[in-house]
Amino acid sequence: MQETTTTVPKTTIGLDLGDRITHGCVLDAHARVVERFRFETTQAGLAGAFARRPVCRVVLEVGTHSPWISRALERRGHQVFVANPKQVRSISGSSHKNDEADAEQLARLGRSDPQLLRPIRHRGESAQRDRGLLAVRRQLVAMRTSLSCQVHGLAKALGDPLPRCAPEALVRKVRPHQDRFPGLDQLLDVVEVLDERIKRLDQEVERMCREVYPESELIRQVPGVGPITALTFVLTLEDPARFQKSRRVGSYLGLQPKQRDSGKRKSQLPISKEGDRELRSLLVQCAHWILTRGPDSDLKRAGLRRMERGGAAARKKSVVAVARKLGVVLHHLWQTGSVYEPLHHATQHAAA
Repeated sequence: MQETTTTVPKTTIGLDLGDRITHGCVLDAHARVVERFRFETTQAGLAGAFARRPVCRVVLEVGTHSPWISRALERRGHQVFVANPKQVRSISGSSHKNDEADAEQLARLGRSDPQLLRPIRHRGESAQRDRGLLAVRRQLVAMRTSLSCQVHGLAKALGDPLPRCAPEALVRKVRPHQDRFPGLDQLLDVVEVLDERIKRLDQEVERMCREVYPESELIRQVPGVGPITALTFVLTLEDPARFQKSRRVGSYLGLQPKQRDSGKRKSQLPISKEGDRELRSLLVQCAHWILTRGPDSDLKRAGLRRMERGGAAARKKSVVAVARKLGVVLHHLWQTGSVYEPLHHATQHAAA
């Protein structure tokens, strides 16, 4: 969560970020609109718009440009709040929606009580840049998977299916059959290039874990957690001290069920899926491995016990529960620097 300061600036500015033009609305201490302005959504445009402005409260909605704009405004000493889009649906659902009205609405919401916006905190610039490496790798893996599906789909349509294999083994398994249909050899050449690039990126990720983010080694103590998951976890959370309790990590990553209680009625709802989608997906993949092929551990036993309860979605709920517990364990290891004990709780229970 983003912390508020005790000193409240007299001026509040709402910014509606556009890909080319950003609109701003300035409110004074009495919530009166005293100025409307606009500037190009560039570094130079932002610097010109805020060059002579005193310290003020700035409210903007999360978007493509919000990370660098929020960091630039904070460096200038402004009090910046990045609004959670789920909390400002009054803007998207308004019948009088335009850029100037959106900027004014953000300014008024931020002036009344910024916590109503459930403000989010963007990661630092270095973490943002390093996550670019993971994003590039993820895109190349998706391209390889897509080409693999196309290769098998074309062969099946001809009634001559190719050997089944994982995308990373496609070239080795299918190259001897590249004369099945025209163009197959060209597709395999592209996949071979992707294999090489992905391998290089994997080596770079290993180097970053070892040299730039050595704390990731604490996270990799857990079987099933590899360098990709460890680096993503570190770059997403950045600072383990952000959470006073490790249990809050599950909620931060959207692995906690939604809550919509009213009176005595407590609904069974799916998880919120808030937070970083990529890290949540990686933790779920690790949970699958722990439950199916992982060694005996507290995490595996908890998941299997939950699975024994039965029900149509028992397995799915078990995987999500293990992913949530895994996030808590990883944060605890990172924060305390302790050694991972797979059966820590089981041993304590037996001793008791």
